[in-house]
Amino acid sequence: MPSDLWPAHHDLQSLSPLVAARHLDADVDRAGTGDARWSAVDRQHDSQGTARGGGRKRGAEFQAIGRSRGGRGTKIHLVTDGTGRVLTFVVTPGQMGDMRPAHDLLARLPPSAKLLADAAYDSNGLRAFLAERGTLPVIPNNPTRRRFHPFDKTAYRARNAIERTFSRLKDWRRIHTRYDKLANNCASAVAIAAAIICWC
Repeated sequence: MPSDLWPAHHDLQSLSPLVAARHLDADVDRAGTGDARWSAVDRQHDSQGTARGGGRKRGAEFQAIGRSRGGRGTKIHLVTDGTGRVLTFVVTPGQMGDMRPAHDLLARLPPSAKLLADAAYDSNGLRAFLAERGTLPVIPNNPTRRRFHPFDKTAYRARNAIERTFSRLKDWRRIHTRYDKLANNCASAVAIAAAIICWC
């Protein structure tokens, strides 16, 4: 979803420090608490599961690994500016639809004049959300619609900026073929690659 905006503080700059801080806070909170679960030698009898795993969400879905007909996969949802520079993103399981993270991604950013997106983002809810923000949706109409919305085909041509961004990200083997087990590590790799190819 390319968006022709220029926020003062874009989400990409703060993503990696937040990911690192989350792990650091978890380690610090466990240290020095005096909790018998963590200090006892036979702690496995007090709390089932792996050491230091209390309250931790486990499983492939929580690590943005999903299943589809093509096998396991992860999907990267991006919002870019008009030149294809990544403003914010999120990684999700591969089978998740494009609409579910769209509202949260756009809510992180200040309103823009236009939003260019493909037909997967054609929903009444998203259009209403954009109208409240004063953003003009440039989204093709789904053929199953009963009422078609105005669509600027000339402006839509600029949507290829995000396709070029994905093409450049796929040049990074670590992004194209996910090697990271944890979703936070995968997101950090995407942030580093996006910063280098788009902002340096």
